[in-house]
Parts: sequence; C-alpha cells; structure tokens
Amino acid sequence: MGKKVLIVGGVAGGASTAARVRRLDESAEIIMFEKGPHVSFSNCSLPYHLSGIVEDSEKLVIMRPDVFKSRYNIEARVHHEVVRINRDAKTVTVKNWLTDTTYEESYDTLVLSPGAAPIRPNLEGIDQSHVFTVRNVGDIENIASFVKQNGVKDIAVIGGGFIGVEVAENLRLANYNVSLVEFANQIMTPFDYDMAQILHKEMLDHGVYLIVDDGLAKIGDEFIETNKGKRIAAQAVVLAIGVRPETSLAKDAGLEIGETGAIKVDSNYVTSDKNIYAVGDAIEVYHRLLHKPTRLALAGPAQKQARAAADHMYGIPNRNQGVIGSSSIHLFDLNAASTGLNVKTAELAGLHVDSVYLMPGDKVGLMPNSNPMHFKLVFEIPTGRILGAQAIGKGNVDKRIDVIATMIMMNGTLDDLKDLELTYSPMLGTAKDVVNHAALVGLNILHGVYKEVKVSEVRKLVENNAFIIDARERNEYNGGHLLNAINIPLSEFRDRLGEIPKDKSVYIHCRSGQRSYNMVMALQHLGYENVYNISGSYLGINLFEYFNDIVTGRDKIVTEYNFK
Repeated sequence: MGKKVLIVGGVAGGASTAARVRRLDESAEIIMFEKGPHVSFSNCSLPYHLSGIVEDSEKLVIMRPDVFKSRYNIEARVHHEVVRINRDAKTVTVKNWLTDTTYEESYDTLVLSPGAAPIRPNLEGIDQSHVFTVRNVGDIENIASFVKQNGVKDIAVIGGGFIGVEVAENLRLANYNVSLVEFANQIMTPFDYDMAQILHKEMLDHGVYLIVDDGLAKIGDEFIETNKGKRIAAQAVVLAIGVRPETSLAKDAGLEIGETGAIKVDSNYVTSDKNIYAVGDAIEVYHRLLHKPTRLALAGPAQKQARAAADHMYGIPNRNQGVIGSSSIHLFDLNAASTGLNVKTAELAGLHVDSVYLMPGDKVGLMPNSNPMHFKLVFEIPTGRILGAQAIGKGNVDKRIDVIATMIMMNGTLDDLKDLELTYSPMLGTAKDVVNHAALVGLNILHGVYKEVKVSEVRKLVENNAFIIDARERNEYNGGHLLNAINIPLSEFRDRLGEIPKDKSVYIHCRSGQRSYNMVMALQHLGYENVYNISGSYLGINLFEYFNDIVTGRDKIVTEYNFK
C-alpha cells in the first residue's frame, strides 16, 4: 500500500500536485478536497466569459472529478471543505456541504493549496446583492447572469490590477458602461508610471471611465462614491481590490506564518510541520532580486511549486531559485508584459539603477502590421546587471519579456543581452531585435557615451523654456510639436549649426529617438558638451502626457497630439 496524500484545494497548485504525485507513485492514495463545485478550472480565463470570448462557462472547467478518477485514479471531492487539521493524529476534519456532515480523514502527507480570497473592505453598501468578487467559475457566472437579467447598463470595477483590468476590458467589450477606480496613481503596478500611461490611454480610447489616485468610499443602490466625492452610476459593482492568502486553516493548526502574512515554507515547500506542504497563492516565496520574502499570486509559479513539492515527497532534489515576477496581459488592442523589478520598486529597495525606454518596430517596417514596441529595460549601476523590463505594443511583447526573464534568471548583464543571438524573420521581428537594441542603448548610458532625459522630465523643460530641437522633418513638425521646440531636421542640422548654442543645454527629440540620437552623437563630435537625447521622443511624450491632460484639463505642452 502506497502513501496517502491529502490535498486541500483543487485549482492550479492542488491539482498539479495531485497529478505529479500520481506520475511518481501509482500506488499512492490521493484525495483532493475542494469547497466549491469545481476542481481544475482556468482561473485566469474567468473574465473572458463576461465578453463572450469564452462563450460557455462550462469550458472554464478543465477537468471534472470523474475524469480525475478514471484517468489518474485521483479522488476529487467537491463541495468538501477541510475545516481543521489535527496534526498530532495526522488527520483532517472535513465538512461535506452536500450532506451537511463532518468526518475525519487520515493522511501520511498533507498539501495545502487553499489559494487567496478577494479582499472585501468594510465599507457602506459592501454586502449588497449587486456587489461581486471574482474567484471561481460560480462568481463569474453570477456576474454575467446578474447584469443580463437585471438590464444593467453601468458597472463599476474597483481595482486596477490584473483581475480588475481584465474584468473592465471584457465588460466594455460586451458594451456596458464601465468605470474603473484605482486607489494608486496608476493601474497595473508591475509597470512604471511612464509605461502605465500607455495603458491608461488605451482604456480611455476604448470608452472605460478610468479614475486613478482615488478609492472607493461607499456603495449605493445604483451608484458608488469615491474618497474624493465623485458619484458614479453603477447598478453592479465588481471588487478587484486585491487578494488575501487563505491562512486560517494553517494558523488554527499552529503552522508558522511568514512576515508577509502568508504560510511560511522552506525551499522544498515544507511548512513548519514536516508532514505538511503548502503551495500556491497562500504561501510566502523568496524574491530572487530583492532577497526577501514576498507573495506572488500567479499560476505559473504555483504549478512549479506543486511539482517541486511532489518531487520532494519522493526524494527528488529541487533547486529553488526564487521568483522574479513575470506576467503579461492583453488589453483591447495592446499586449503588455513585465518581468523583474521596475524602477520604482528597485529604488525603494535601495538599489542603484537606471533604465532605457525605446520604441523600435516590432518587425521590419515595410511588413504588414508593423507597429512600435514600447520597451523599458531596467539595469543596475555600475554592473549593468539586468533587473527587469516592461514592454507594451501590438506585437509579441511576451516573447521579448520572456527573453529578459531568462537573462535575469541567468544573472545576465547588458553585455550578455547585446550579444544574444535570436531568430529573425521580417514578418516576425527585426535583425537587431528590440532586446538587443535596448542593451546597446543601456550600454551607451552606462558608459557615458551620451546623456538623455526621461519623458517624465519634458514638461518641466518646456515650462522652463529649455532649448529643445525637434529633429523630425518639417511636415512632421507641422503636424504637432512641443510648444517651444525649434525644428532643425536631422537632414539639415549640419548647415544650421549656428542656430544651436554651445553655452546652454540642448535637448533633442524626433519621433522615436533614433534620429535625435544620431544628432546628439554628431554634435558631441563637433564639440557640443551639453546635449541630451529625449528618451521616448515625441511619441513617448504624447503618450506620457495625454491621459493626465485629458482628465485634469491642464495645459498641453504640445500643439497637437500625434500617436502615429
């Protein structure tokens, strides 16, 4: 008779642990408990039922209990909740919600994968019937049926993380009037503030009423009210403020809880009880770059943890390399992805970093559907060690970020990335890929080859009447330019050097940064010492400024926006 393995929670972490144990041990008795009606459902796909992209909610369920039993000889007990762990007796107390009875089940090894629960703040109106959270298939079915059956037109989504943004997008695609309220000054905090402005504009362009730097104060019958007093129509409210690890079972059993408030585990995902493992959203993990515990509610890491835990049960070694936090999202017409640290997080951790922001084409420009890819690379000073990256565009941003994630896990530097050999096809990319290009720009900054300023600094330059050169051609300049920029195209500047002062700082931009970089380098060779390339150039400036211009009504620093 093999060992008896009980698993609490039947989604990514739990189901993956069960499947791996079975592959390692055909004789093991494996029982998986899930409080809800489904095991092994596609949690990350839940919002796509709201738009009809996933038309049938039943397709969100990947595997049913009878299939688990017939294919893998794994017993999946749905509507069964483990309510207590009896460590001394090595049993758990289980509540059968179908029969309203409880019973004891013994174990040799117990695996906790209870996940994380949506946060419901203690606010006026929070418990009304038109207020929802998103955790499982039932939740998403409840939202979909409520808005259809009650003729809902206006929906408020609270929270601008992955779930909130995806819910807002899919409800908007279904033609509802959608408002999204985010307490922070931006949505999607894995991205730096400058990159998030691109996502803000995308939501605005597609009709989402986006409110940032404000929070939910109360919920009325057909409205919400924010901390700053805005009243927004809402016959339905979806809370996506964040999640809290489910630790009550572990706490009651006396298992150690880590400094982040999640279950503490060792490098093999063993808790403070050698017979109990824990994986998934409920545990504390080690951040490879920050060198401290953190929480990471992502499906990919949960599956890796599940495999490692199962392997350790059977004496198979596992190398725990920590996490770096790699993620991606699709938002209307854009794809966005990030990995590692952004500048804000790195600086808060006391790291000395710099970054480059560029926007080369995602494929050869003459090919159909070639578009700019906004790419930001974060690296350590003075080592050039790669710490993170963010990418947004219509093309394959995930491929580029996956390359950077690999470099981070290999302790790669800008020099390593510069020489990385990647595939090339005009229909898929460029001979000098975005990531190679970013490394070259980063090395120029690292080695002091030239100087640049960020898009976030341009408004102040304009307001202080700095000397700014627009290196684009005249027709481009006439289509929209910085208020005080002087048009000296790259094709003309050698004949107009008399117009460019040597006794003051000179800031140069074009559309994307390439022409202005060439002008900066040439002027340096001609004896100019205080010339700066404007990172992101005119397209980046427009994207950075647009959302705040629109929502605050402040004065523009451009004559006309130009996003082409």
